[in-house]
Parts: sequence; C-alpha cells; structure tokens
Amino acid sequence: MIHPVSQLAELVSFIDGLPEPRILVDLDYRILWANAAYLRAFSPNQPVTGRFCYEVSHRYTVPCNDAGESCPRQQSLSSGQSASVLHLHHTPRGEEHVFVELNPLRDGSGRIAYFVERMEVVPSARAASSAHNMVGRSAPFRRMLEMITRVAPTGTSVLLLGETGTGKEMVARAIHAASRHAEAPLVVVECSGLTETLFESELFGHERGAFTGATQRKTGLVESARGGTLFLDEIGDIPLTQQVKLLRLLETGTYRRVGGVEPLRAQIRLVVATHRDLRRMVDVEAFRADLYYRISAFPIALPALRERREDIPLLAESLLARLSPTRTPHLSPEAVNLLSSYDYPGNIRELRNILERASVLADGDTILASHLPTDWRAPSAAPVPEAALLCEAKTLKEMEDGYLQQMAAAHRGDRKALAAKLGISERTLYRRLQRLVRNQ
Repeated sequence: MIHPVSQLAELVSFIDGLPEPRILVDLDYRILWANAAYLRAFSPNQPVTGRFCYEVSHRYTVPCNDAGESCPRQQSLSSGQSASVLHLHHTPRGEEHVFVELNPLRDGSGRIAYFVERMEVVPSARAASSAHNMVGRSAPFRRMLEMITRVAPTGTSVLLLGETGTGKEMVARAIHAASRHAEAPLVVVECSGLTETLFESELFGHERGAFTGATQRKTGLVESARGGTLFLDEIGDIPLTQQVKLLRLLETGTYRRVGGVEPLRAQIRLVVATHRDLRRMVDVEAFRADLYYRISAFPIALPALRERREDIPLLAESLLARLSPTRTPHLSPEAVNLLSSYDYPGNIRELRNILERASVLADGDTILASHLPTDWRAPSAAPVPEAALLCEAKTLKEMEDGYLQQMAAAHRGDRKALAAKLGISERTLYRRLQRLVRNQ
C-alpha cells in the first residue's frame, strides 16, 4: 500500500532504478514520474511528467477507452489485478507496437490510487505484420496481432478462424516467424485438396511396398516439418475417418508411416485454420468433438475486412505497392470512399483482385472511381419479401437438404438414431451431412 509523500518518494526512487521503461500514473491519467529507461526509449528529448499518458503515447485528446482503444486501466480497476495489452504507440522511431503491463497500487485505505506501467517494444509484432503483409491500425486488427504476439513464442497449438480471404496463411506464417522455431521449416498442408485415400500417406509418409505403386519410401509432411510448424489449412474438410488418425498424432506425439511398424516422434508446432463453423459440425457429428477440443486450445479470430473498414485505405496502398512496384498508382478520394464502403465477401483476396484490375485500367498514376466495379454504384436491390422467398421454386435436392438440416438441428440423439429416424443408412447420413457443410 502507498502512503502520501514519503512512501511515494520511495516508490519513485525504486522505479527510477529499474532497467525496464516504467511510468507512474495517477487516477486522472497524469504521469507523475517516468524513469530513465522510459525516457531513453520513448521520450529522449521531451519531458513527460505532468502530461496525460494517452496524449504522450497516442497523441489522443481523450483517454484510450474513449477513443476506441482497449485500455488495461479499466480492466485493472474492475478486477483489482494487473492487466496488459498490446498498443500502437508513438516513439522516436515512429509508431511501434508496445506491450503495456499495468499494476495497480493501493493507498493506506486499500483503494487503488496509482498505476505503474511497464512498457516493452515488441519487435516481433512489427516484424510479424510487416514481413507478412499484414497491414492495419484498427482495433480488431490490433486485437488479432496481440493474440499472435502472445501465442507465437509458446508451443501451444493455434486455431485460426475466419472467412475465406482473411489471410489465415499469412497469420500462420507470422506465428511461425515470431516463434522459437522460425529457422525450422513451415509446412503448409491444404486439407481440402487431400482425398481420403491420400491423406495418411501424404501426412505420415509411406514405406516402400506399402501399397501398389509405392516403389520407394516417402517422407510425410509431418516429418518434413520436424522442429518447425505444421499448418493444416481448412481442417474442417478432413474426412471423419481420417480425423481419428490426426487426433492420435496430437495425443501421443507419435505416428507411423503407412506400411511401417516403427513409431516416429513428431516434433512439430501445430497451427490449423478453417472458415467453417467447427462447433456446428461437432453438433451434427461431421467433426470429432475430441479433435475439436484438442486443436482449439488457443483460437484466434481473424476479422473480416468489413469489420475493419478504417484499415482499407492503408491496406489498399500496401497492396498497390506490391502489385505495381515500378509504377505505384495512388487512389483518388472518390475511389477511397468507394473501396471503404464495400463489404468484400471475398475479404482481402477480393480487394487485391479489384486493385489489380483497377491498376491495369488506369492509364495514369491515379485510380479513379470509374476504374472500380460499376455495380458498386448501382442502387441496392429492394429486399425480397419473406413470403416470396418461401414460395420460390426449389429443386428436390434443395428441399431434401433443408429437411435434413432441420432434422439434424432438432435431433438430440446420436447419428445412428438419426439415420434410423430418417430411414437411411448411417453412411448415407454422414455423406449428406458432409455435403451440407461443404455447400454452406
């Protein structure tokens, strides 16, 4: 607990001797003291004592939480415990990602009176974002980057969740680059491209003579990723029959080549990704519950582009620089407004394609609104009444799929009981549920 004057002076003296950058802040966001390490790292030419922390760090005129930032102070006041966050701060080197750890200090009556903030520049956050073409300043983007920065140095398995085109492979590469095993291989496996018969052989490899055509031993992708990261993209597309083999790998840390008898140890860090709703797939028994719980230790949600509209101009600028390195066009204000108002069902991938087309159409150095898709400027179609949708003609297959979806959602028993209720075999039910998930 901190008592007036003498105890506060002792605290200032203690903070000043610490090697890490630290500041002492009161409940009114005013900096009471900054140690020498802080001044060297963040404000070598300008005093900060007496100024507001949000003004020094962010150039804001209001506290972080009033400016849409995630403020650790609010969390600490609520819980009474330490809190931390990744923020984008102004520094003498420009904007940098800074890890802020905030510790509350109490007065003689037990009430929180001050906060000590420890700050640490996180080079891996900048490296992760810039080296892998992840650009953004919005709160959803920074929340994602904070999760990447937290989990990357660990060995924890990561589940990336996001719509198609949100950059899941880029995030996986950023996690690998910021990990302890960045010098080891990153092996990308596109699960939707693996057939059921090829899955085990591709993942685990096979011995010579294991099957017809296996004329020599083949190294599997798990073995190729030894010491590094195995990235399984679109894990929701792995057939149920093969999911158990992946689960065994994760549970035991061992595997066997097809046709082999010797267990091999898998020395990998696993990152998986999907655009599907795995929880719903578990509910309809299209994805194993035990595998889901095993891979979802640390989920990271990748925001859709429409959820981070303020990043679109910056992202467009970055994409144009990579698309036309010798002649980088700039966007007219009208083009920026149009790009920022579109919803992008294809997310960053769609934005890239739009910009590539626009840069080809532009004769000069400026992309105009006329170079963007014309249907963006057309009036929105009137909403179709629900009754009209219900009366719309459907094929027999669509009607069957709709009925199956309703029955699966309402059923509370196992898949065998549902198959019996529908009058079809369990195998047929599984195939149709898989088809439903693929067609979503």
